[in-house]
Amino acid sequence: MARFQLVRVKMSLTALLALTHFTYLLIGAIVFQVLEREAENNNRNHFQLEKLNFLANYTCLDGVALEKFVQVILDAWENGVNPSGNSTNPTNWDFSSSFFFAGTVVTTIGYGNLSPSTVCGQVFCVFYALCGIPLNLAFLKQLGKCLTVHLGRLERGMVSKTVEVLAVSFFFITGSLLFLIIPPLLFSYVEGWTFGEGFYFTFITLSTIGFGDYVVGTDPGKEYISLYRSLAGIWIIFALGWLALIFNVGSRIMERLCFQVRSSIYFQGCRRLPAPTYLWLAFRSFCVNE
Repeated sequence: MARFQLVRVKMSLTALLALTHFTYLLIGAIVFQVLEREAENNNRNHFQLEKLNFLANYTCLDGVALEKFVQVILDAWENGVNPSGNSTNPTNWDFSSSFFFAGTVVTTIGYGNLSPSTVCGQVFCVFYALCGIPLNLAFLKQLGKCLTVHLGRLERGMVSKTVEVLAVSFFFITGSLLFLIIPPLLFSYVEGWTFGEGFYFTFITLSTIGFGDYVVGTDPGKEYISLYRSLAGIWIIFALGWLALIFNVGSRIMERLCFQVRSSIYFQGCRRLPAPTYLWLAFRSFCVNE
């Protein structure tokens, strides 16, 4: 009877996490639809109106010719060529940009604004990612272990709880400044973004979401230092190690909350069991939790 109850509890934790996860996705889908759908419709109507005005002003063009030209622009953009400006636009495959692209491959960010266009480049990218992604994960894991070891020394050392809390808070605040606050300020200054846009780019990058709507070093109207994108790539690597540790702590907090909810439901259901069975299940649950 007791064994059956324990199996049922373990399955209920998986079901609870699954329900929470898909509920969260459902809420996100609804909110994004409400926030973005009207703006998308407005942008689409504005674009169609601009096309009609363009055809009205330049009667030598017809709709078919304009659509072909728009397709040429889209193809150029998909191939990493900025259609604005002229042929003197900086290359996307200098060393700094290539180093930055390699970093986005192994970290699985994949902005989508740049990709190999040759068959040889595509094949190399596949094998490069095949070996580079595990290598990057191993490096981030080891980096996270090093950070965890330094934090763990505080728990094993003869320090007060107040000193431990202050040290952990200092680690969190310092990392936030180095990886989440100062970089958006620099990106805002160099790229001409607002701080909100810079912070948005920073978080979307470090969380490896990488939409590609904001990418550093891609404005053809600006002159960047030669190592600008390489430095951005190095920042991404070390910031990912710090953020991975923060996400790991967050995931543990989520698991702890789900465990507490599960335990509350579980013990409510166990109240009807005989007292010896109830106490034994409570002891086993405590041991699993520890």
